[in-house]
Amino acid sequence: MTELLREEREGVLFLTFNRPDARNALTFAMYDGLKATCEGIPKNGTVRALVISGAGGRAFAAGTDMAQFRTVITPQEAWAYEDRIDGVLSAVEACPVPTIAAITGACTGGGAAIAACCDIRVADGRLKFGFPIARTLGNCLSAASLARLTALLGPGRVKDLIFTARLMELEEARAVGLVTDSSPDPLARAAEMARAIGGHAPLTLRATKEAMRRNAAATPRVNDRDLIAMCYMSDDFREGMEAFLRKRKPEWKGR
Repeated sequence: MTELLREEREGVLFLTFNRPDARNALTFAMYDGLKATCEGIPKNGTVRALVISGAGGRAFAAGTDMAQFRTVITPQEAWAYEDRIDGVLSAVEACPVPTIAAITGACTGGGAAIAACCDIRVADGRLKFGFPIARTLGNCLSAASLARLTALLGPGRVKDLIFTARLMELEEARAVGLVTDSSPDPLARAAEMARAIGGHAPLTLRATKEAMRRNAAATPRVNDRDLIAMCYMSDDFREGMEAFLRKRKPEWKGR
């Protein structure tokens, strides 16, 4: 099965995470494919918008596939993982055309980070958005990812989501501006919005996106290597992975 589907229709590129049996949990190949897609979109006007969705009707994407974490056994590998994710999210932000996330159901972890980097988010009534890592894995988000989320949701709400490990539902997501629109069929609504946006001046849209990206990038980067190593090298992270795979509650030790 192809893990990432691409189809272009009427000037709109549709990119679909295609691992429905795994709730579209993201492999490195899927991350890399998303990055390559965003970086490879032509600037000649043939593609006017990008719509990202998940196959199967249950999830947009339920975070990074657990098997990908098996390779993280040194601080350098932990840093490389977070750098890789940052590169993907940066590519989504720098995509030269408007990006729309069509979200059905679960949108967590890496999937939530991708959706948060899109320009517009459309969701259905089953939305579950968040980063429940304090309850599940015991790893952490990079400072760059936290900065993105804070710009979108504010520091208080980001702390609330991560500290409580809860998942935001549609009504709250609309109230705080996370979700732009809702529909029983987010993909159809996203396609409709993409076609409408595609009829507008592409250079105006591109300049607006890039200027806003540069504004955000003007903030100095924080050195978070020690924090990433602390979490990913911990006994708690190994315990979190094993507990997740065995479908039991982890026993945290704080070390």
